Amino acid sequence: MAATDDVRWWGVNDWTDLNLVRAELATGADPNSDVPVFEKPLHAAADRGSPEVVAELATRVDDVDAENRGRTALWMAVFEGRTDNARALVSAGADPWRPMMAGWSPGRLSLAGPTPHLFPLPSPDAGLSEAEAAAVAEAGRLIPALGDLYYDGLSLACVADVSATEATARLEAAPADDVDIEALYEAWWNTPDADLIIGITDVPGGCVITQPWGNTASTPGVIKRVSPGTVCYSMYANPKGGSSGDVARDGAVITAWEPCVAYTVPTDALAEEILAAYLYRGHPVAFCCAGADLRLAHAGPIIGSSATWLRLPKRDWWT
Repeated sequence: MAATDDVRWWGVNDWTDLNLVRAELATGADPNSDVPVFEKPLHAAADRGSPEVVAELATRVDDVDAENRGRTALWMAVFEGRTDNARALVSAGADPWRPMMAGWSPGRLSLAGPTPHLFPLPSPDAGLSEAEAAAVAEAGRLIPALGDLYYDGLSLACVADVSATEATARLEAAPADDVDIEALYEAWWNTPDADLIIGITDVPGGCVITQPWGNTASTPGVIKRVSPGTVCYSMYANPKGGSSGDVARDGAVITAWEPCVAYTVPTDALAEEILAAYLYRGHPVAFCCAGADLRLAHAGPIIGSSATWLRLPKRDWWT
């Protein structure tokens, strides 16, 4: 049966099911057409499918290196750590060193990950720069240092090159010596003005502002006030909607960020932004720390175990 525009992979939710994919192809689904969420079948399989499905689709498409939203299926597989899928694509003729995404070909990207020898280098100078290698090494140190911490409901601001004393002054905050912090952890919802209590800790490279029970530490009013002359990476781990945050620069410019997967890395992102997205995928707390170049040795400042506790003045912290 010939492929038609009317048959567009509606029956495939599991890209690891080779029989299901073959059945869809047999009914006329086009291996080159979009699936319902506007991605290509080979890209979807490379991202979250099995090597068997990847190999099947790779023999059916017109171009195994066709790009979708600025990246090939092989780039997707490498970004998501699907090394078996990457190998299947290369076996089908995909080019690991095809230039894309601010110079991050699939091959160069793999050099920053856990399988740097996934593809043979095309030349001795195709490796990482000194700065890129340093960023990879820091991610390899920072993520284990923070450990597997529980952070649902937590907000965080990582401020570069600003001490806790200076940040406290910028926020016009006062010591919260009258607050029982342990009781606040247990029942913050029953504590008046709990949203105004934050923790702050000096760390190598700057300071960390945290609120383990709410979003105040990541609000625009906080991050704008602490960021003049520097940068602040913030996040809120919303138990109902995942983690996201903002980057404030020099007290004014705020840019939103969300944890990246292979499809959400902006095609116009800078090279260092793409590398950070890759290194810290699934680790939003470490992403914020690294963005502000804070070199934490443990998670104490994040969860507030080493914090000085402050009370913010009453004002609209969302402006």
